[in-house]
Amino acid sequence: MIIADFETQLAVKGFAEIDGTKITVNGVPDITEGEARAYLKIIKEQYPKDIIKSLDIGYAEDGNVDLSYNIKPPPFQRIRRITGYLVGTLDRFNNAKRAEESQRVKHSL
Repeated sequence: MIIADFETQLAVKGFAEIDGTKITVNGVPDITEGEARAYLKIIKEQYPKDIIKSLDIGYAEDGNVDLSYNIKPPPFQRIRRITGYLVGTLDRFNNAKRAEESQRVKHSL
């Protein structure tokens, strides 16, 4: 079942989804989809290259809106020392360096 309306999603599921981001509202009864999109836009402007996984909107103790968000971690690339060079992949090696890597002696315990 797909629920299209922002307010209905909040009421039924307890959260809503905007552009792939899970939006949860705590203690703010009258928030609209436009407001949630504006808060999401502010965070995306601060972190333009990152993917925001979730956004929690609530009230702070001073009466202002409190935004808590989770950013998807960047992909991890393994770095190795191969023939004296720190590399992630061998795609930048020339033929001689690739041959050196394939012919090296690998020691094991």
